[in-house]
Amino acid sequence: MRQLWRDFREGFIDQTPPFFAAMGLCPALAVTSAVVYGFSMGMAVLAVLLGSNIVVSLIRRWVPAEVRIPVYTVIIATLVTVVDLVLAGTVPAIHRTLGLFIPLIVVNCIILGRAEAFASKHGVTRSIADAFGYALGYTWALLLISAVREILGSGTILGLRVMPAGFVAWKIMLTPPGAFLAMGTIVSVINVIRNRSRSRSAAVKRAQPDTAVPEVA
Repeated sequence: MRQLWRDFREGFIDQTPPFFAAMGLCPALAVTSAVVYGFSMGMAVLAVLLGSNIVVSLIRRWVPAEVRIPVYTVIIATLVTVVDLVLAGTVPAIHRTLGLFIPLIVVNCIILGRAEAFASKHGVTRSIADAFGYALGYTWALLLISAVREILGSGTILGLRVMPAGFVAWKIMLTPPGAFLAMGTIVSVINVIRNRSRSRSAAVKRAQPDTAVPEVA
């Protein structure tokens, strides 16, 4: 269980894309003008990453190294097609907004990167934990960016008014420059919090007395 938690934690907390791993930047900046779109993209990535990690892990022993990337790409493309058709049939309005970014999941560095770096080298159980960690980490990152942009750009969250009636919406937050501003600010705040936490932990360790038993001559 500890190993599964470490596999999950890596993507969910330690290397959350796109905050701490420069992967999946295009969707994170292009489709996060509202929380519902960020959540939908996150769930699409989860479905594809989970499916691809499972399949790649199952067939890893039978795929020659020379053709592994084309094979992984075909697997991912098949799963993306299924997700694209499901979204088009169930939530057409969201599907139209996400547009080309759903098919572009095929070339998302998170998907292919985890298939090559992790699923092709580990069993199904650990590959599932890895997929959930990176996909859910990516989802919470998209949700955070989306929330900041929607609140400041529209004064709403999930379509519900949350800002005072006199609030003047920052329309720039609904544009691509607004996405960069939101993401840059969020990453800066998270890094400040992380650095302070590390400093406090280091100070506590230095303050602890040395409990080592002295050697007897």
